[in-house]
Amino acid sequence: MPAADALRYAVEQLTGLLGRTPESVSALKPTDQGWAAEIEVVEVERIPETTSVIAIYEVALGPDGQLLGYERGKRYTRAQVDKEQS
Repeated sequence: MPAADALRYAVEQLTGLLGRTPESVSALKPTDQGWAAEIEVVEVERIPETTSVIAIYEVALGPDGQLLGYERGKRYTRAQVDKEQS
């Protein structure tokens, strides 16, 4: 399955399960079982927007694009910037 199709299926299926539209996709890679994606979703909307809480969901898709599973990973506020490890 092409990467663009896998990406579209991952977003559509996660949206259906969570009832929220993903903000962005931060990773998509092929695996032995199909595809793995990291999808960012706003979980708590706040004012100002910089304080909204975003979660990264790790999504596993089979070779046919069907959702095999998902798990919520890291959560952060929109204004948070990753700090590089020294």
